[in-house]
Formats: sequence, structure tokens, C-alpha cells
Amino acid sequence: MKTSHNVPYGLHDECLLDTYLPDENIRAIVLYFHGGGLEGGDKSWDKAFIPDFIQNGYAVISANYRMYPKYSYPDFLYDGAQAVKWVKENFPTLPLFVGGSSAGGYISQMLCFDQKYLKWAGLEGDVVTGFVHDAGQPTAHFNVLSQKGIDSRRVIVDETAPLYHVGTRDKYAPMLIIASDNDMQNRLEQTHLLISTLKHFGHEDDIHFTLSHGNHCDYVGKVENGKSVFAQMILPFFNKYC
Repeated sequence: MKTSHNVPYGLHDECLLDTYLPDENIRAIVLYFHGGGLEGGDKSWDKAFIPDFIQNGYAVISANYRMYPKYSYPDFLYDGAQAVKWVKENFPTLPLFVGGSSAGGYISQMLCFDQKYLKWAGLEGDVVTGFVHDAGQPTAHFNVLSQKGIDSRRVIVDETAPLYHVGTRDKYAPMLIIASDNDMQNRLEQTHLLISTLKHFGHEDDIHFTLSHGNHCDYVGKVENGKSVFAQMILPFFNKYC
């Protein structure tokens, strides 16, 4: 495995990424955004799944992005789009999967459903082969609400919510949606609403849902019998579309 750390990809000091590449025969690129409520976390988190991806030919690029309280919405979404652009510029012929966990899942959802961010980066809507939305919040993110002085428990569907943008396109890239049966309060119910809304607009064919048994994202760092639990959830999806 070949690795590089703290590679600049954007216009700000926080825009750094780490790359983990198979030594040969790269099958596809996986761009991953970490969790942490849009106010914490780091690209060095959540590394347990990387060896399994590498062994199956999938390179991993883990990206940092601007966060609260120094920055605010939608800075991290523009960073996400800039990271996608960096990957496509550096690996133009390889399929690209974009995903993230929790706050990173919110970023992947917004890049998927609100096309203005990828368009801002000069990218067409079909540039991504597939998305992995892991435990992301499909309504207005609780920290986006909090920074506006709104009770973070409220369920609001405005332009900051991935769900708001569902139905604005005829076609979406295939997506794997993951949540836990004991997820953050109201996260599973909102995830079911996202899936139901996608189906209501006729997008059921390329929607895949995995329900984990446990707490919010606790599977991401879990290894059982020498294999990443998270990777085993995701690899069949990658293999189907790559």
C-alpha cells in the first residue's frame, strides 16, 4: 500500500487529504468524509476499513474540511465538492465512490442531492459512480440549526437539508444508505423518510439500505474475525457498480 498524508486539495489550510493506494490494479477510488458533527473529527479517524478496501482493489482518500466554529455552512460542502474535483483531476479514468459517516454522511448526501456544489466545482452530475451515505442527517443538520440559534432537536427541511433537494433530478447515482437500529435519536426515522421520498420519486432501483444492529456508527471502527465490519457492509455495493 502506498500512502501520502496532508496533501492540499483546496483553497484553505484545512483542505488536506490522505491517500491510501493499492500497489497495483486500482479498481476504483473511494473518497471518504469523516464524522464529528461538523465541528470535530479528522481524516485520521475511521481507518479500520482501509486495509479491507485496499485488499479488494479500492483506493481510499480521506479528506478534512472546514468546520464550526471557525467556519460555517456551507463552507464544508464547497470543500467536499473541491475534494471530488481533486480526485477526478488526479484519477480521471477511475470510477469514484463518495461517502462519509455521520457529519460526513451529511456532506455526501448534500453533494448527491444538491447539484450546485459539484457544478460550482465544474463537475457534471454523473461524475460520481456511487454514494455511501452512512448515518448522515437528511434534514437540516443539528449543528447548522444550532449555529442559527435554532433548537437543534427541531426537524427542519430547508435548503440546508439533503431531503429538500430530493426530486430535483431525474436520475441519481446508485447509493448505499446505512443506519443503526439504535442510532442517534430520530436519525433512523429520518433515514427511512429519505428512502421513502426517493422511492416516491421513482428512484428505488438504485437505492440500497443496510440496517446495522448497534449504536450510531459504532460499526465503522469494528473488526471481527480480522475483517472490518464496515467494509463488509460496503464492498458488495462497490462490486455491483464497479
